[in-house]
Amino acid sequence: MTPTLFGRWQTRLLLLLTVGILVSIPFAIGLIGNRPHTVYFWIIAYVAIFGLAWDIVYNYLQKSRWDRDWPAAYQLFAGIWEMVFVFCGVKIFGFLPIPMPKEELPVGIFFLHYSIVWFAVFITSQSLMRIIFPRWRFRGGEWF
Repeated sequence: MTPTLFGRWQTRLLLLLTVGILVSIPFAIGLIGNRPHTVYFWIIAYVAIFGLAWDIVYNYLQKSRWDRDWPAAYQLFAGIWEMVFVFCGVKIFGFLPIPMPKEELPVGIFFLHYSIVWFAVFITSQSLMRIIFPRWRFRGGEWF
């Protein structure tokens, strides 16, 4: 499937608002990391917001490829880049207004949370989405 820009946006938001939130719940209630807080939902929100802008760049890069395809390895690199970007915004520069002191979110927990959410969203997009919504693939990822 070669997603359209609108399809990328719809799929990103759908998966982050469902799978991303479900995976973040154990972190938010303190089962993982032993620090219950809503910061994990804020991270999902920032990934979604900044991801909408990054999707414009990804869509442009994808169109420059001869087959107009976006292999899974590129999705991995995009996920790593987005993680570094959000991490720098939250922990280093502090320009993202998360309602908690910067020192309360350990670096390891941030990376663990982001990695698990990214992996769950990736697996869902590569498997369940194609099985449950077969027409999604043929519409460039668009829902309507």
